[in-house]
Amino acid sequence: MALLPKRVKWRKQQRGKMKGNATRGNYVAFGEFGLQSLETHWLSGRQIEAGRIAAQHFLRRQGKLFIRVFPSKPISKKPLETRMGTGKADVEYWAACIKPGTVLFEVSGVSEELAKQALARIAHKMPVRCRFVGRRLAV
Repeated sequence: MALLPKRVKWRKQQRGKMKGNATRGNYVAFGEFGLQSLETHWLSGRQIEAGRIAAQHFLRRQGKLFIRVFPSKPISKKPLETRMGTGKADVEYWAACIKPGTVLFEVSGVSEELAKQALARIAHKMPVRCRFVGRRLAV
């Protein structure tokens, strides 16, 4: 099942810029271990779903998996061999804007070794370099 918003105010968006590091969503909040992005990218709904399936298949209903990103940006693409003009193309897919430092997935209720293996399987599906992070202790 592809991830996309239930309804949006505007059907199409401009591409925009993704400068700098993530200031929000950059620490483990719900689980005990997380997968943090190290690059800037658009993460499609299919890629997020592929990561979720890979992790849940490996964990076999142990622990809990949290998805921290949601594809809310519509990406449009013109068909091949189409003349210029005739307006903006239709929405091809939905994407989440990922900056360096964004936590993509979190896992709780499993050992650190199992969490590392599950998050490594997700990282193989992602188009960005990722790293394994743990929960920061509150002081």
